[in-house]
Amino acid sequence: MPLTRRLLAEFLGTGLLVAIVIGSGIAAGRLSPDDTGLQLLQNSLTTVFGLGVLILLFGPVSGAHFNPVVSAVDWALGRRHGSGLSAADAAAYTAAQILGGTGGAVLANLMYELPPVTISGTARDGLGLWLGEFVATAGLIAVIVALARSGRAALSAVAVASWIGAAYWFTSSTSFANPAVTIARMFSDTFAGIAPGSVPAFVLVQIIGATIGAALAVSLYPDARAAAGDIVVPHEARTVAEGTTP
Repeated sequence: MPLTRRLLAEFLGTGLLVAIVIGSGIAAGRLSPDDTGLQLLQNSLTTVFGLGVLILLFGPVSGAHFNPVVSAVDWALGRRHGSGLSAADAAAYTAAQILGGTGGAVLANLMYELPPVTISGTARDGLGLWLGEFVATAGLIAVIVALARSGRAALSAVAVASWIGAAYWFTSSTSFANPAVTIARMFSDTFAGIAPGSVPAFVLVQIIGATIGAALAVSLYPDARAAAGDIVVPHEARTVAEGTTP
């Protein structure tokens, strides 16, 4: 699959994911201004449904990573087997994801007639939140790698979205689990925002969580490295009946 097509898929997918997260957060805040629990329910359900659809839409093109730590794990697991992203492709994926996510934040703001960029003032700091973010990210990576290794990557749209939806509620951080999404959420001073000063610690904990999650998956599935090309879903070009590639 040409890199340009894969990068476009990652850009659009991450952008739409952020627009879904922030847009539903804005809508929830307006619809239920006095009920934080209901706001979180509205935000989390919309994210679950939206993420599942985005994986189905863009997965066959790029794998539907939408997340720099997912791309980094794809590269790290597959580099010896030639089954994952190259280092250059992983870096390009990361750039596309961050740019797409930022664009998604701007899109969400504009849809609700807010300024294109509003810097969030919501501080998200403390050991409990960092631990929650570690658990959310480690679990996400373990789920993705385990599905790829066990030949069940086709279930990723359901399983990955379900994990994120569950982690919205059982982790203290509400499960960002994604450096690109975390960075993008700085640019919306709404229910889903995060203050710039809180971002570095969140991203660091996400990287650590992804590392531990990948190590856990490899300990459970020692040959998981050979399946790196199927993260999040298989996305190599395939021959169709007419003899062309999609």
